[in-house]
Amino acid sequence: MEVEIQREYNPAHPNYERWQKARELSKDRAKFVESVLLNETNFQGLKILDIGSGEGSTSELLSKNNFVVSLEPKPERIKKISGSDSLSSLIADSLNLPIKSDSFDLIILQDVIEHLSINKKLIEELTSLLKKNGIIYLSTPNKFSLINIISDPHWGMPFLSLFKRNQIKKYFLKYFRKSDYSRDDVAELLSLKQLYDLFGQYYSLKIFTKFSVEYLLAGGKGLVWSKFHLNLVEAVNFLGLKKLLLLIANDKPGIINKFFTPTFYIILKKK
Repeated sequence: MEVEIQREYNPAHPNYERWQKARELSKDRAKFVESVLLNETNFQGLKILDIGSGEGSTSELLSKNNFVVSLEPKPERIKKISGSDSLSSLIADSLNLPIKSDSFDLIILQDVIEHLSINKKLIEELTSLLKKNGIIYLSTPNKFSLINIISDPHWGMPFLSLFKRNQIKKYFLKYFRKSDYSRDDVAELLSLKQLYDLFGQYYSLKIFTKFSVEYLLAGGKGLVWSKFHLNLVEAVNFLGLKKLLLLIANDKPGIINKFFTPTFYIILKKK
């Protein structure tokens, strides 16, 4: 575990600046999550499970009007969460959830499923935790996004978004990031088709691409933090492409969301 702590908070690590920026923007990212959810629920008095909650910014914000169970496998992260009567923290593996009752109104999967060996069994387990009309908030990078193919969101390298987890370890980490080779949470990105295949049997999917683009171009923070993605936003504004981008952004499972949208923001409604 000490290795994990050194990696994530070590200024000498090649990804340190990227990780640090993500931590700095975590509260802004939490506000975006809340703004999406307000489109779907009155967001009062809910029981929420935040899986892979990190340092807990989203859990803490949502716990102001709801009861939140913040689940995180890494102790060095979860110890940063301030517990309260409406916020309970739990150290647990996201693939072996210790909770078994159908008592949650909402499950948060914020930038986490790409780090898991996700399968039908896990989907069924998540579904069993939700009440009859429960929903899941899901955000995850797009495997086939041209933007991510040019610069992978986790490593900042071209084409890695297309690789499977074992391929990233074998062909990239083994030679260029040896300190990360032993990690079991290396991100393997998913396509929109894979998300529909995984969740479509149990949920209806509602994509929030247009909302996220409007939020980002209006100055909203927390959605991007790598230099490459930040430079893209600056280029859009500098070249006067804002109106065009807002025009083509949509929430349909078509070409734009399959091959251009860098991150999916989705609400899954239990059938």
